[in-house]
Amino acid sequence: METSSKGIELIKQHEGCRLRAYKCPAGVWTVGYGSTRGVNQWTEITRQEAEVRLREDLRTAERTVEKVRYLQPRLAQCQFDALVSFVFNVGSGNFEKSTLRKKVLANPADRSIRDEFLKWIHANGKPLEGLRKRRKDESELYFS
Repeated sequence: METSSKGIELIKQHEGCRLRAYKCPAGVWTVGYGSTRGVNQWTEITRQEAEVRLREDLRTAERTVEKVRYLQPRLAQCQFDALVSFVFNVGSGNFEKSTLRKKVLANPADRSIRDEFLKWIHANGKPLEGLRKRRKDESELYFS
């Protein structure tokens, strides 16, 4: 399964696109649509390179969510998209040990999954409004 245009737009909306490297709220050098691979303070890219990086980063997140889909084949496209956005943002390792993943595997229709998304709103120990909004949007997409 691949991320739909709806899922990609959600990621783009929340990541924004910056063509010059910047430090994200967690203090990591980032460029494009939230790409961190090989980025340093001098990194500059084109819009086209940002799109290529996004596709590459999406594949990594999709592979992580695909493992869940293999174990839980009832996962719908909207759920897949929401989880890819989540993994894109928090990383595969964090997702793989999360209660969110455990609940999706047990029952993808479990309404308490919404609460699990909303637990992931902190960067450097502080809640961020941007993450709160993203998690709300991801949980709404998940249950759409």
